[in-house]
Amino acid sequence: MKTKSFLELADVKAIAAAAEAEALKNNWAVTIAISDDAGNLLWLQRLDGAAALSSHIAPAKAHTAAMGRRESKVYEDIINGGRTAFLTAPEVQGLLEGGVPIVKDGHVIGAVGVSGVKSNEDAQIAKAGIAALGL
Repeated sequence: MKTKSFLELADVKAIAAAAEAEALKNNWAVTIAISDDAGNLLWLQRLDGAAALSSHIAPAKAHTAAMGRRESKVYEDIINGGRTAFLTAPEVQGLLEGGVPIVKDGHVIGAVGVSGVKSNEDAQIAKAGIAALGL
């Protein structure tokens, strides 16, 4: 039997603080969502000025990255590459760049989803948050 790592509240707070710092450093109004490995929401933070819709998109990106075990950009690229039938896949939402899995010892233990600025900037914020764990 294998031992599985998981995110604790202290980890979630560290990710959120680092992601928020990255967003504020760049004057980006975003929503930051953090999920566990099953895509269940652990944290949602909407910064001042972030669009209301971003509070729905960010958790969807985190959910997709966690459940798919890869960045949500992969799915955006699949669809943009012409495989539009992928839009019918069950339980897949947030098919835009900005969802990044949190990987420890080769296993996905959660994900960060960010929404509110350009998709590559959303991903930049998510990765800055994850970097706070030093994995």
